[in-house]
Amino acid sequence: MTTTPSVSRGPGLSNSIVEQLKQLIYTGEFKPGDRLNEAALALRMGTSRGPIREAVRVLAGLGIVTAVPNRGVYVRQLTLREALELYELRALVFGYAAERACDHMTQEHRQRCESLLAAMDQACDAGEGTAYYELNLQFHALIMQLSNNRRAQQAYDDYVKELHLVRRRYFNAPGNMRRSNVEHRAIFDAIVGNNAARARAAAERHVQAGRVRLMEFFEEPLSAGS
Repeated sequence: MTTTPSVSRGPGLSNSIVEQLKQLIYTGEFKPGDRLNEAALALRMGTSRGPIREAVRVLAGLGIVTAVPNRGVYVRQLTLREALELYELRALVFGYAAERACDHMTQEHRQRCESLLAAMDQACDAGEGTAYYELNLQFHALIMQLSNNRRAQQAYDDYVKELHLVRRRYFNAPGNMRRSNVEHRAIFDAIVGNNAARARAAAERHVQAGRVRLMEFFEEPLSAGS
């Protein structure tokens, strides 16, 4: 006898599908502008359309997909203006967090930062772009945590989620990874040295440098639309 998932499983199932769809988008299997076919996704993931529909609503709320009336749901395409604006905001918030981190860095946090920096060096040596990207996110999240400002953390997380759409593909270049981690160490050294002004400046420069690296590697020019 075939049974359907219970109501209590619904949210968990939808959350699992959200994560699966995010990975498919972040890894480039679904590219910006691609239409998400609800029926095909349900078949692929062995579920009904309901959890797919709910997962798509979550992704739309995160700014990862866009619903177009009478046409369907598409992986979001960032315009050049949107990407530049997001980087400017990321730089400001991350700089603020690095400055505040000087007041909240403990020995435990210091050890965690050192561990992440070493692991990123190893990822560079091995040419593992995906591993580096995930470690990079953890390093940034830790600095944001040390800001001790939940609103700043939430805002930064929102910016990062939108930029996942275009950033993830460009962490495979060893030169880019190494330059990025040199910048991470400059931020860390400034925080450990309790130099708030230098920490803020290093963090802002790091995000702006990331923007330059990203723009250099766009495979297709972004629209200049608003």
